[in-house]
Amino acid sequence: MARPVVITGLGVVSAFGPGTAQLWAGLTSGTSALAPITRFDATGFFTNIAGQVPSTFAGKDYVPKHYRKATKVMALDIELAVAAAKEAADDAGLITRAQLGEDAADGSTYSPARMGCHVGAGLISADSEELAAALSTAKQPDAPGVDLARWGETGMDNLTPLWMLKYLPNMLACHVTIIHACEGPSNTITCGEASGLLCLGESARVIERGDADLCFTGSAESKINFMGMLRMQMAGRLGRLTAAQRPSPYDPASPGGAVGEGAGILILEAEATAKARGAKPYARVAGTGAAHSPRRPHAGDGTPDPGLAAAIDNALFDARLSPTEIDACVLIGAGAPGIDAGEGGAIADVMGGHAKGLPIVTLGPSIGSASAGNGGLLAAVAALMLKHQTVPTRLGSGQPGGTCAPLTGARGPTVQMRLRHVLVASSSLGGQNAAAVLTLP
Repeated sequence: MARPVVITGLGVVSAFGPGTAQLWAGLTSGTSALAPITRFDATGFFTNIAGQVPSTFAGKDYVPKHYRKATKVMALDIELAVAAAKEAADDAGLITRAQLGEDAADGSTYSPARMGCHVGAGLISADSEELAAALSTAKQPDAPGVDLARWGETGMDNLTPLWMLKYLPNMLACHVTIIHACEGPSNTITCGEASGLLCLGESARVIERGDADLCFTGSAESKINFMGMLRMQMAGRLGRLTAAQRPSPYDPASPGGAVGEGAGILILEAEATAKARGAKPYARVAGTGAAHSPRRPHAGDGTPDPGLAAAIDNALFDARLSPTEIDACVLIGAGAPGIDAGEGGAIADVMGGHAKGLPIVTLGPSIGSASAGNGGLLAAVAALMLKHQTVPTRLGSGQPGGTCAPLTGARGPTVQMRLRHVLVASSSLGGQNAAAVLTLP
């Protein structure tokens, strides 16, 4: 018989700042953290508005003293994951190698062999200045451009020796497992926006079957850089936003989506072992589901995404719940009309008449779309909603239309209400889809 799995710790970093308190305060106050980009000159892009993590954030502030040297080979994506993992472990009241020291033999809440780690990641963008400095040493002598032969022979040597370790997607989970001594089942999932929820499903299965008692799970990514922004613009996910505009989810007149960045890491535990140590859960993982879209969802053709609908159906089946038992949904709601049509249309298709009046929380207008980081952030918000029995403010400037017409209006105040089952779902740029149902513990 599968062991019940609960969420006992949350850690997030978002455009509102590090910590769940900052994210929850921002969402419930109805404010938006989208603002002009300050990290680099975004002139030339459709917009310079994004959900940027505060400039005061630094990964070195979230690692043990003996590990600070390792932050030199951490891209921002890795720093976000490491920081969120520390926040989650502290929130869950865990003692790991992070507190005990690198040579500690025992004293951890769990044996290292009983702790796993599953972290979703994206295609980490190389630092433009760092890469350009090396490329400039391989310029063609009498013509513009890079001489690839010279790059291979000598230019590449001008990158720092450990350069690659900053940009491998598996390094997010790698650093988390080293810091906290997670020696159980671990994995990295790189399926775009769906990565975090797919990790949540894998962690839950690992614990259910008894291969671990605890897992760090979630995701992180930053695309607020030259390469990341360019990819999002070419994929049709970057709106033409001004300082006075915000994405309006499911509204056909929305000016488009905004890029964000962030991380959400959750501590999943077997309910029995969590109870034995006196932990107080936020939520129970009732069911998870996954599926793939039969077409390219980023094409934004304005039709419901059948892959996302299938993932939601699978999660409901796994949770043994009907659509009418869902009390609220947490979605990306990027504000890109073509993409939103697929997401909102899938909700409308699965929920049927229950979609009318169903509270829907969207993160796009508040912190932007954090790409692979979305899944972990969405799940963290759902867990907070269950804890506080509250639905945060919905931001938006219009009314849903097209395939999203059956959904609740875009605007809505923060309200307290009875929440038992919250659905979290995400499609992705590559067509992967994931969903999860979190319930009261």
